[in-house]
Amino acid sequence: MRLLYNFLIQCYSHVVFIAGFFNEKALLWHKGRRNIFELLETQSKKSNHWVWFHAASLGEFEQGRPVIEALKKQNPEIAILLTFYSPSGYEIRKNYELADCVAYLPSDTIQNAKKLTALFQFKAVFFIKYEFWFNYMNQIHIKQIPLYFISARFRENQYFFSWYGYWFRKQLKNVSHFFVQDSGSELLLKSIGIQAITITGDTRFDRVASLAKTAKKFENIERFIGTNTVFIAGSTWPEDEKLLVEAIKTLPKNYKIFIAPHDVSNSHIENIQKLIGKDHQLYSTFNPENNSNILIINSIGILSQLYQYANFVYIGGGFGSNIHNIQEPVTFGCPVVFGPNYRNFTEAIDLIRLGGAFAVSDQISLNEILQQLANDKLFRSKTSAICKKYVGQQIGATDKILTKLNAFNKHN
Repeated sequence: MRLLYNFLIQCYSHVVFIAGFFNEKALLWHKGRRNIFELLETQSKKSNHWVWFHAASLGEFEQGRPVIEALKKQNPEIAILLTFYSPSGYEIRKNYELADCVAYLPSDTIQNAKKLTALFQFKAVFFIKYEFWFNYMNQIHIKQIPLYFISARFRENQYFFSWYGYWFRKQLKNVSHFFVQDSGSELLLKSIGIQAITITGDTRFDRVASLAKTAKKFENIERFIGTNTVFIAGSTWPEDEKLLVEAIKTLPKNYKIFIAPHDVSNSHIENIQKLIGKDHQLYSTFNPENNSNILIINSIGILSQLYQYANFVYIGGGFGSNIHNIQEPVTFGCPVVFGPNYRNFTEAIDLIRLGGAFAVSDQISLNEILQQLANDKLFRSKTSAICKKYVGQQIGATDKILTKLNAFNKHN
């Protein structure tokens, strides 16, 4: 099975190289790994006390970030290696100030795994959520380096729990300890004989709660809003936007509507403009005194802070493969609406059950819940309180992890 795994890793690298001729993200993925070990070898000489954090992309980094910050505060002498799999994480956080080295993760070959673990004197390694790279995990185990998974979440349909999953289950034995999001993940791991587990919840709640307390104010946005109520559609995709454009026509006239698409390329923004028609502005050129109701956010990096102005929110992606992050708006007490594909997210399932989030399946159901949130202030207030209470109960995952790590260190 390891031979097959290694073959597939090699094939994937070749496929990405070819895709780079047609796709910018694939090109960045390939170019970022070119001569990567020259960078890593130079950077590794900075310290003899490295801790390695690996994240797939930006969302996973935000889950690891509270732990990085807590560890650095507790142990200022350690050096942090931060690696990313995806360009969308690396390109945005390549200058992250608490990391002593930020790099792309070299492909998960046996040779690369041996080389990386030989270059750095790792005291511990943290993989975030779903990042299962089996050659790296094996070499970390061989070197007797503690390996931890942060905010891990497991589902019954994952290959670890299938009839063909014996080899994959065996690789999980290389992990020193799993810090998981929920009791379901704990039960699944225990069902395959893994006992080194602590339920901590999702560390990203610690991060978004911290951001909410220090959210930047936008004077031009505040002037634009005035005394109006605000609805934000965040991280939207074309499937969401077609439904949203029809749904927002049914909202009261005293609403300001922000649409912040996942893709802010010129071509995609132009498509949204065509769908909406005349009554809108672009954030990059907007006039706060303009009476238009719709503002298209055609820039990245501000959406998480704009949620502070929202009364309720739609989160995109649910009519595709998966919804985007709902934690950011929920932290500000915004009830959230999203499409039908949300079951990979514990917080979405929890909040639907509690009544702070709502899944829709078509135009009719979207129109109905948006109108209810828009017109029924009591209902909106109740759902907002549910979201705030839920977030308050989720905060503290980082402290639980640090307490456990300190106990490990005392024991060793």
